[in-house]
Amino acid sequence: MALSKSPLRYPGGKQKLAPFIAEILDENNLVNGHYVEPYAGGAGAALELLLSKKVNSIHLNDSSYAIYAFWHSILTDPERFCRSISSTSMNVDEWKIHKEILKHSSDHDIFDVGFSTFFLNRVNRSGVLTGGIIGGQAQSGTWKMDARFTRNDLIRRVETVAKNAHSISISNLDAEEYIMKNTKLLPDNTLIYFDPPYYEKASGLYLNFYRKDDHSRLAEVIQNEVRQKWVLSYDSADQILSLYENRRSFIYDLQYNASTVYKGKEVFVFCDTLNLPDKSSLSYIDIELAKMDSSIHIV
Repeated sequence: MALSKSPLRYPGGKQKLAPFIAEILDENNLVNGHYVEPYAGGAGAALELLLSKKVNSIHLNDSSYAIYAFWHSILTDPERFCRSISSTSMNVDEWKIHKEILKHSSDHDIFDVGFSTFFLNRVNRSGVLTGGIIGGQAQSGTWKMDARFTRNDLIRRVETVAKNAHSISISNLDAEEYIMKNTKLLPDNTLIYFDPPYYEKASGLYLNFYRKDDHSRLAEVIQNEVRQKWVLSYDSADQILSLYENRRSFIYDLQYNASTVYKGKEVFVFCDTLNLPDKSSLSYIDIELAKMDSSIHIV
């Protein structure tokens, strides 16, 4: 797997899907076009596609003000951000300061919120902003809080993103509002990748998560309002499968670590107008080729 391009650690990070999405871009003559993530999070796939020159522009949106503040900060003031990475203290008192900033974000400058988001993402278990610190507050664990805070590498990642700021747009809207407003302004050579909060276990992974009715309403908006080509990924809960039962989809096995190792299944859903890559390209999603016929179900 390629080295991570995103400065953020993110539950269910999707950089590993970038080769598969690149195949979709090729199959649909969307190379050098626009790529959109209404649920950007760590934006691993988006950055991989931009830096590998598969797309010319990426459009990142996240309804979380904390995540938006992070992206805003590294795009508008990367030098200050890199200085902060270099100089920040690695101790529990510093961790407590950043937790308080994020807890009362409306009382603080957007840069401070952005850096606190980044700090907690790097030093908390599995990158969960509301989670506990790596090594515990006593810092007695095998791994300490700086285990994922490799300063030089993180500075390099921030600088790389900042160098491409002219090709990156960011926004802080509810995803449905973003779909109804912003995506309608984008040209036809656009691919939209929807990666909503999981139907199950979401409250333990994200600051902003959906209720059951939110998932149903989102399904209606995506399937009825989006005119560009789109792809969607979800955990494969029966309720989600039923919401997209009329679309083509496949289910694949997934393992990720968010405090504890979680094994489950995800589903990819495709709009009707999308040309799908050859089935062999699905191996990019870490599916064992020997099990491909039994683990993928084309609908």
